[in-house]
Amino acid sequence: MFSISKQDVEANVQAAQQPQEAQGSNKSSDEGKKSSKGESFLKGTFILTIAGFVVKVIGSLNWIFVSRILGGEGIGLYQMAFPIYFFAMTVSQAGVPVAISIITAERVALKDIYGAKRVFRISMGLMLVTGLLFSVLTYFAADWLIEWHFIRDARAYLSMVVLAPTVFFVTLLAASRGYLQGWQRMTPTAVSQIVEQIFRVITMILLAQLFLPWGLEYASAGASLGAFAGAVTGLIVLVYYHWKLDRDIERDYGHDIKPLPGTEHEPVLKIMRRIFMLSLPVSAASIMLPVVSNLDLMIVPQRLEVAGYSVNEATELFGYLTGMAVPLVNLSCIITASMAMSIVPAISEARALRDMKRVYNQTAASVRISNFVCFPAFVIVFVLATPISSLIYNAPGAGPAVMISAFSIVLLGLHQVSTGILQGLGHPTIPMVNMILAAAAKVILNWELTALPWLGIMGAAWATAADMGVAAIINLFFIYKFIGYRMEIPQLLKTLFAAAVMAVAVYFFYDWTMAWWNIGAISTFGAVFFGCFVYIATMLLVGGLLEDDLARMPMIGRIGIRILRRIGVFKS
Repeated sequence: MFSISKQDVEANVQAAQQPQEAQGSNKSSDEGKKSSKGESFLKGTFILTIAGFVVKVIGSLNWIFVSRILGGEGIGLYQMAFPIYFFAMTVSQAGVPVAISIITAERVALKDIYGAKRVFRISMGLMLVTGLLFSVLTYFAADWLIEWHFIRDARAYLSMVVLAPTVFFVTLLAASRGYLQGWQRMTPTAVSQIVEQIFRVITMILLAQLFLPWGLEYASAGASLGAFAGAVTGLIVLVYYHWKLDRDIERDYGHDIKPLPGTEHEPVLKIMRRIFMLSLPVSAASIMLPVVSNLDLMIVPQRLEVAGYSVNEATELFGYLTGMAVPLVNLSCIITASMAMSIVPAISEARALRDMKRVYNQTAASVRISNFVCFPAFVIVFVLATPISSLIYNAPGAGPAVMISAFSIVLLGLHQVSTGILQGLGHPTIPMVNMILAAAAKVILNWELTALPWLGIMGAAWATAADMGVAAIINLFFIYKFIGYRMEIPQLLKTLFAAAVMAVAVYFFYDWTMAWWNIGAISTFGAVFFGCFVYIATMLLVGGLLEDDLARMPMIGRIGIRILRRIGVFKS
């Protein structure tokens, strides 16, 4: 709908890449009138990051209790059912939430409020049908999947059955969030995520403990019911925010909102075709996540058995990877996941207004911030893999899987951000194709590496890292092709150097404190905080922390700049 000419890209990218000296005369004026939309994008990222942090902390605490209740074997049962639910949930949404966000952002940018609301009504009708359909299919497919050994442990049947009705509510929840994000309102998503997680966690812990005397399969099913409780409460929260948005629209645009000239009789089929053009490739890319999870479910336990493990041992190792290592990776990518979510409508809006300089600058800032936060997270998880596994999960056996999975952190961060950028640029098909190529590489590596006795579950962790890496690298290539952005190598080298210094500091601090006190919790937390201090200090010394990036960050950016100017790091 909104094309980008080659001339637009070249002119704006050239302006964005001018040497700093040449732009000196304009710097003060540019800072004096920052784009409010650029601030909105980063404010949205900040809000979602805080919410994501709260959600992940609650979720991590939840897994501590649930892991202690169910153990590695019970977590394995839960994780065997979850990919089926995740697949059904993703297919039922069909990428429509992202399409809603993109189209809504475009229409709001052009002041077509009537069109934005109409798109949402049509989309929600689709979601009602698909959500109900896939809830029913999930319920009736459970028995068949067990019978045909797609799920190798029959005890996972109950967990999958109780997850079936959740598909319907999660589908409506995602569509509602997509519409509100299109208005660049991230607070509703943030609040609903927190409420959803709280109710999910409470239900999981209570029901897992309540049903445990009946057996692990019942306890796992009880934990699975937490997703249903969370989805329903999250949807109730969004109903309030939709009402609040409607009140704001009436205040700003009046009660009688009319379509723009020329769009009065826009056919429903045309709108649906536009939705499907955007949503189908997004859906296919999203489907790759549960597809890959289901391929893991089919391949990893089976190949672990080939490596010499029993069925119960393979289930436990699978639980270590998918229920313990992967959540740590996701926890480490809170900021990049938030950024990927908020950057889609922001870039869509800038593209609709043909402001390619803003598109380029948002892209560059997103990649820099991704590397800045993901590299220290990688160091912490890699160096302290076994202590973290023992402290959080009471499962030191998960250490090897956690350690290798740490490589996925940096690659997943880049993949999330680059996917959001490409979707915002109107090229959602490219991440889909890239994920297919990456998934093929992962399947091959899973099959080969997991069956090696000396690698075992670590082979599956390496395959996951390769999956994220292949997809991220190809995404970055296409971003360069479309807007001329390439990763800033000097900046990347500074970040790598600071991360290496941090790794040495974390390693010796942990060993030294363990030798003195032999208290795992103190040594682990102390090493994390000390390592983060060393990392930030090193980044400041080598000039890896840019004042412009800090200035973009809501609240903490201005405070940070003020402090660093006082100590002479930045010039006043």
